[in-house]
Amino acid sequence: MKQSAVRGAPGNLPQELTSFVGRRREVTEAKRLLSVSRLVTLTGIGGVGKTRLSLRVAEDSRRAFEDGVWLVELGELQDAALVVDTVAAALGLREQPGHSALTMLTEYLLTRRLLLVLDNCEHLIDAVAGIVEGLLRACPELRILATSREPLAIGGEAVMRVPSLTVPDLDKPPTLQGLPRYEAVTLFVERASAAVQGFALTEDNWAAVAQICHQLDGLPLPIELAAVRLRAMSAEQILERLTDRYRLLTIGSRGAPTRQQSLRMSVDWSHELCTEDEQVLWRRLAAFAGSFELDAVEGVCAGDPAPADLLDVLASLVDKSILIREEAGAVVRYRMLETLREYGRERLESSGEYELVHRRHRDWYEALVLQAEAEWISPKQVQWLTRIEREQPNLREAMHCCVSVPGEVLPGLRIATALYPYWLCRGLAAEGRLWLDRAVAAAPEVPTPELVRGLYVASVLAGTQGDIDAAGGLVARARVVADRLGDPRADLDATLAAGSQALFGGRLTESVRLFEAAIEGFESQGDLLRQTTSLLGLAVACGVLGDENRAVKYHERVLAITEPHGESAIRGYTTLALALTVWTEDPVRAERLLEQGLRLSRVVDDPLASSSCMEVLAWIAARDGRHRRATVLMGAAGSLSRAVGSPTVLVPNLLVCHEECERDARAGLGEGLFDVALKQGRNLSFEDAVAYALDERQTPSAPQQATEVGLTRREQQVAELVAQGLTNKAIAARLVISQRTAQGHVEHVLAKLGFTSRAQIAAWVVGRSRAHHNPDSQD
Repeated sequence: MKQSAVRGAPGNLPQELTSFVGRRREVTEAKRLLSVSRLVTLTGIGGVGKTRLSLRVAEDSRRAFEDGVWLVELGELQDAALVVDTVAAALGLREQPGHSALTMLTEYLLTRRLLLVLDNCEHLIDAVAGIVEGLLRACPELRILATSREPLAIGGEAVMRVPSLTVPDLDKPPTLQGLPRYEAVTLFVERASAAVQGFALTEDNWAAVAQICHQLDGLPLPIELAAVRLRAMSAEQILERLTDRYRLLTIGSRGAPTRQQSLRMSVDWSHELCTEDEQVLWRRLAAFAGSFELDAVEGVCAGDPAPADLLDVLASLVDKSILIREEAGAVVRYRMLETLREYGRERLESSGEYELVHRRHRDWYEALVLQAEAEWISPKQVQWLTRIEREQPNLREAMHCCVSVPGEVLPGLRIATALYPYWLCRGLAAEGRLWLDRAVAAAPEVPTPELVRGLYVASVLAGTQGDIDAAGGLVARARVVADRLGDPRADLDATLAAGSQALFGGRLTESVRLFEAAIEGFESQGDLLRQTTSLLGLAVACGVLGDENRAVKYHERVLAITEPHGESAIRGYTTLALALTVWTEDPVRAERLLEQGLRLSRVVDDPLASSSCMEVLAWIAARDGRHRRATVLMGAAGSLSRAVGSPTVLVPNLLVCHEECERDARAGLGEGLFDVALKQGRNLSFEDAVAYALDERQTPSAPQQATEVGLTRREQQVAELVAQGLTNKAIAARLVISQRTAQGHVEHVLAKLGFTSRAQIAAWVVGRSRAHHNPDSQD
């Protein structure tokens, strides 16, 4: 589930939507353990409140971690191979060429003082334990707070069992006035008040409430479910049903672990309170991963027998807290707690519907992404990007089923190849290659068009990452399969793959020939996506070869296709490529084109296209003598391209332009200022980098006088020490002040200067010094 982060603070902790009840002792103890141990694992049964406690501890610990507190939600992740990528994504990182994801993550965390909260580790315990151990060994300032149903069992781990909420002792009956001191009762009353306006403890209901909390062992999840039932039942009626159900489970499951008895009791009881239609829908909804929308429910869960009035049944499950309703922009999505999903999955298996419902799930999501691919070149492009991003857990679930179930790989190949535009636009080439590698490996020996297309997409994704050898092997296999198949569509896919690989490999004349061969076929098929892809590749190759007239002609054809359809992503690339064609002869026009390309790329949040636009803008700035701007842009472009696992310059023939730009900027600024400006660019966020490139905000390193920003003398001293690379601890020692005071001074400097990083302070100090010694110096 995607949650909104707290603004103005480093990290991504979600805001609390309901009150946090009790847990003072546990919060204190967890914070104490975190102060003396670099790994603290909160353990306990499902539904005991591990996640909520970890988030409160993390929130209370913010000030101790200058590089932020970051939540990594693993509950929806089913593939151990994606654990590192999920952690990296939570930190805003992507793969780097030539580095494994783990190496990239380790390098990023190497010097940062940061807290990672790894939530719901139990189903990925071996993978998480190995990654955590490696990170803690390599990164001395890193601390990790994990939640799991079992310890990670690695050296240095401090394990804290999360107990149930405190409950009344029925052997010593409390009074009405004494009940609020019990956490379970407080939780029940607060949630009951939300469910039934005006609910309160009275002389008539307090005994029943006390017994409910006791019978439920103080577990937050079943207590909250019980409180919601007050919409339809009294506390006494709930207690009566609950007591019967508890006795039945105790007798029937005497050999089961205690954790299964108490949680199973509460969920079984909740299931019994549902109507037959609600029970059918509950078990079918267990096929979803993460969250889902109404159209998906209608497509997957309807059928024979179909719950009558599906929307009403869905709303009823929301009312009964089986489903959680969430707003995502203009649509409503639904989510099921993992504990309830697992329960529903068991019911689905026992009903005999498991394979049928999962096949419907796979087919529905296949149809979804095929429609997205068909409508990619349309005004709906941004909507599809947003929808596919929200559906990632379900799409992963569908692909996982396809590659793990014999005979089901072809739908998986169709899903993976249809996701190609999304993966490319979002800089997720590594994940795309992961799924395609699995699907290709599981594909049957009999040649199919799906296999050829999968090999084509995999080769292009490899090429965008600079993995030319791997791309070449995939292209060769695609050609062999296409020749065996004898299908014209497959032949076109293999030809397009070869043309793209030739372009990435710098074999421009060969790529022109191959792209020309592919274009006519895709045009006759009405395949706008692959037609424009071929035209764009052909235009780039012609432009780099110096054939400007042909390059412009092909760019115009791309725009003639995409502009009337209101498309953004491909238009961003073609304006970039057109700028590459004309930038040496007409830099003014090229700048306008690159700015247009940046705006289009920002619409679809495409970091790869944006980084390429910034790179070429840097070349133009360097030729004009705007060396600091060129350097900041180079830094930003390099950072963005590395974040998506791609080289800064995709076509090797253009590397000479990058090298010339860097050489001129370094000579114009000098080593010191060049390094500061380059670091400044690397530290810009995607949004800030685009805004800087478009001149929408003040240059981050523009010098200001201290009197203009109101820095005190002490704050000026602190700024100068920051510029020297000193940490808060070192600054405190130098100025003989506490570390907390030093941190406060740094925060004041950042706020007064309007900066977001220490690197920007350093650049400001250097620029201020340079301006003082040479007030007439220009960029």
